[in-house]
Amino acid sequence: MATMPLDALKEIDVQKEKIERNTRQFVEGKPANNVLLTGARGTGKSSLIRACLQAYAPQGLRLIEVDKADLTDLPDLVEVVSERPEKFIVFSDDLSFDEGEPGYKALKSILDGSIAASTPNVLIYATSNRRHLLPEYMKDNLSYTHTDDGEVHPGEVIEEKISLSERFGLWVSFYPFSQNEYLSIVAQWLSSFGVTASAIDAARAEALVWALERGSRSGRVAYQFARDYAGRA
Repeated sequence: MATMPLDALKEIDVQKEKIERNTRQFVEGKPANNVLLTGARGTGKSSLIRACLQAYAPQGLRLIEVDKADLTDLPDLVEVVSERPEKFIVFSDDLSFDEGEPGYKALKSILDGSIAASTPNVLIYATSNRRHLLPEYMKDNLSYTHTDDGEVHPGEVIEEKISLSERFGLWVSFYPFSQNEYLSIVAQWLSSFGVTASAIDAARAEALVWALERGSRSGRVAYQFARDYAGRA
């Protein structure tokens, strides 16, 4: 895998502290949670997990990436690694489901089943742009009923849609970057490509135009600009 040190990830210190702490507890054999990372695209969700793998691989941490189409094979996968001495993070990137997909119920049962008790060397980390992992529609609210005394009874449709995300013990949210945060990340990447400090200062205006054209100020956009600028420089 491409190297990604934790120090290279900027402007997500709060999220980094939570993920690193949970991963460190897991590697040390202490109680730790399955993790769901949600929020704005390109803000470092997947990169943070790869950085934790690099940081703790010498202590026996391993990562197995599983596409959502293969989540039905999770029980077999867990059985294969359960007797190994390493600690395994089962990682599913950009996870979201359409209604009725088989992987949804498979992941749901694994998260809330016997996996934690029988396989203490396995955790599940997932990233998603959707907090509840399923599409939500206005019509779902029609399943709410109102009684004469004003009590609200949530409909079963809503309960089903939030039940999977609730099974992750740790939620970590990521937010869009401000202009200053975006420029800080641009400077970090340009520096890593060997661009001089004076050239980095001169690149600020171009970096802002690049983000404007892309319609996003994210870590991914900052990285793409830095590659383009460093290549030209």
